[in-house]
Amino acid sequence: MMDMGTVKSIEWVGELDGHVAIIDQTLLPAKLVVLKCQDLDTIWEAIKSLRVRGAPAIGIAAAMGLVLGVRREPDQDVATFLKRVDEAADYLASSRPTAVNLFWALDRMRCKARAMGTSSVGEIKRALLEEAKRIREEDAAMCRAIGRCGEQLIKDGAGIMTHCNAGGLATAELGTALAPMYLAHEAGRRFRVFTCETRPLLQGSRLTAWELSQAGIDVTVLCDSMAGWLMARGEVDLVITGADRVAANGDAANKIGTYGLAVLADAHKVPFYVAAPSSSFDRSISSGSRIPIEERDADEIRRGFGRLTAPPDVSCLCPAFDVTPARLIHGLITERGLVQPVNELRIREVLGE
Repeated sequence: MMDMGTVKSIEWVGELDGHVAIIDQTLLPAKLVVLKCQDLDTIWEAIKSLRVRGAPAIGIAAAMGLVLGVRREPDQDVATFLKRVDEAADYLASSRPTAVNLFWALDRMRCKARAMGTSSVGEIKRALLEEAKRIREEDAAMCRAIGRCGEQLIKDGAGIMTHCNAGGLATAELGTALAPMYLAHEAGRRFRVFTCETRPLLQGSRLTAWELSQAGIDVTVLCDSMAGWLMARGEVDLVITGADRVAANGDAANKIGTYGLAVLADAHKVPFYVAAPSSSFDRSISSGSRIPIEERDADEIRRGFGRLTAPPDVSCLCPAFDVTPARLIHGLITERGLVQPVNELRIREVLGE
């Protein structure tokens, strides 16, 4: 049995001439394949095609991808090198628009490069690699802190529902929404997790169910449309999901279907929680209405996993995310504490100005 609570979905292997190792999530659960990424284009494609996914993991991949993109630049003109850093960062930023961690990590890498002052290009390259590794290690620490914050919400015998995948595969280690479950499991509590399959790419059934079962946690997959039925039966005590971006007022963007799940939870008086690190908060935007929503290729619905499941010429809507308003969120589980009630003032109090 694999310890998925500490799975390394992404890591840098070796020194500056090394590579980025990524679990290819498009092949799970049938195959566990680790990709060896050695250039900028490979990382961009891995993010775009969801080989690496989950807001924190995307940020880590982008930071490491930037290192891959500039490490072979000539060790001569610093100004030219910094321009190349910007070009690589802009290219990586074009891969996916919704997860704020992508842009946060790239901005942090740009700032690191510029903060090196009169250092040589070689020194800047080494500093960028250390910064990318630091982003990964900080995320792993944040995930464990999120787990400690949310663990208290999980009582012995509880029924927990989740959507999409916000576990070790989506982060450096442990996860966000799944982190409290891993720590409650470590503490010996018994509970049952219900994971919605998460159409159209089935991240819940392919990834979350795989992770939790590998860790020995009792998990059951259900079709997305079964969530309300299960809540009405009284089998769900709380819902915990992740988030790809949280606005200043607490509105949270997550995988499409999360908003509907929150409405169902509200109707059945089931507490609905969102787990997210501070790096997923975008306090530059006032509300979720300003969060850009990625539109995916319609064939992800029309020809899901290569099989035609709708008329070939029919129109399909394929937004990757939706936004759950703060009024439906019982609490935000962060590495700095529980945000409750969910509003801009309380977010500032918990996360700081």
